[in-house]
Formats: sequence, C-alpha cells, structure tokens
Amino acid sequence: MRASLFIACFNDIFFPQTGRAVVSLLRRLGVEIAFDARQTCCGQMHANSGYRPEAWHQAERFLRLYTEADHVVIPSTSCTAMIREQYPALFAAFGSESQKRELAALLPRVSEFSEFLIDKLGSADVGAYFPHRVAYHASCHGLRALRLGDRPYQLLAKVRGLELVELPNTERCCGFGGTFAVNNAEVSSAMLTAKLQDVLSTRAEICTALDNSCLMHLGGALHRQYAGMTVMHLAEILVRTETSFAEAAS
Repeated sequence: MRASLFIACFNDIFFPQTGRAVVSLLRRLGVEIAFDARQTCCGQMHANSGYRPEAWHQAERFLRLYTEADHVVIPSTSCTAMIREQYPALFAAFGSESQKRELAALLPRVSEFSEFLIDKLGSADVGAYFPHRVAYHASCHGLRALRLGDRPYQLLAKVRGLELVELPNTERCCGFGGTFAVNNAEVSSAMLTAKLQDVLSTRAEICTALDNSCLMHLGGALHRQYAGMTVMHLAEILVRTETSFAEAAS
C-alpha cells in the first residue's frame, strides 16, 4: 500500500517527532510513504478567522498535490476535520465543477492517523510496547467532527505493557481551539484549568491524544505546574517496541 503524508504545519514546526514516528510506524507495517515538500497549511486558521478566500488558496493547493494519491494520512484530527468538513463549502464557493468532482473523489481517501490504521490497514495491533500508565484525551475534532469512536482505544488496548487509565469527562474541551485561545484567553484558561483537573486525577505518566495542538496546551500547563506528567502523540507511543526500549537502555 502507498500513502501520502500530510504532516500539518503545527506538527512540522513544533512537533517534528510526531511525523518521524508516523513514517517509522507505517513503514514497519509495510506502507510505502510519499511526502510532498510543497505542502503547506490546510487553511483552518484562515477559515475559522473568516478569511475564506485565503483558506480557499490552501484548499486548492491541497487538491492539486493529492488528487492522484492512493491515500492521504494526517496525524491531526483538526486538520483532517478541516479538509473533510470545510473544503466542500470552499470549493462550492470558489471552485470549478471539475475541482468539485476531484475533491469528492479525493475525500474518501483522506484519513486521520488512527482511522488509517484501523479502517485501511485493518489492524489494531501494530506491535507496540510501552510500559507506562497512559491517559487518552479525545480532541473535540476527533470526538465530534470525525467521530473516531473507540479507534484510539482499540490501538492503545493492544500496546504491550501499557496501562490505560480512564480520563474523566472525555467530552470536555481542553480550551485551545487554535485562535480561540488567543482571542478568548481568559475563557480558554478557565477551560484548561477544568481539563487539567481531569488529567491530573488519572495519575498517569503520559497524556496522549491525536492532535498536538491539544497536547501543546495541556503540556504547557503541566510543565508550569511541575506536574511530573508528559504529553505524547499516539503515534509516538505506537512506534515504540521492545527492541527500541532495549536499544535505548543499552
């Protein structure tokens, strides 16, 4: 199987280790990875801020780059939701008829990371080993827009050595929301405080999620409180194996 990686600019700038983990894991599972260095932002920031023509330019670029792709894998719930939910309206407003048809054909081949593993590769067991206590945070886009359901839990349940602890109030937003955290800082901080109480109550070593924007928000708060808990994208957990742990220890 061949898949194109859309890394998302947030990961590219702040969390390059997530992209490396996705590539390593998918290659281990026999997937041939293509990476187009011409990729840019998905346009979500522009669209959510009311700059629809600017968002359209990013959407049109995405279509040009990936219209022939067998699969597009995205390790970001928010970017995947932007493409699948907001691109059709952008193309309806600014695109040609042929572009609308191309987008309709492409969208079923666009998958969030956990969707690709479960729905396209058909296996929850990716050979991972991670002997730590872990809590999973369901991002709003993954929970409400993509409706990922139990896919992340299926993957975590198959990780050898991992103790998965339930995070209370799963449906509660962390308060980041991209530009929302900038434009509504006080509300965002209040939401973060409530979410942090849930996260800390698990006494987990690691808080994981499928969107690094949430993890940056949570991770910053954990760091400021010297909480002794770290954050990791799910891909960084799934790429670990007993061999990699042994090599790190030697």
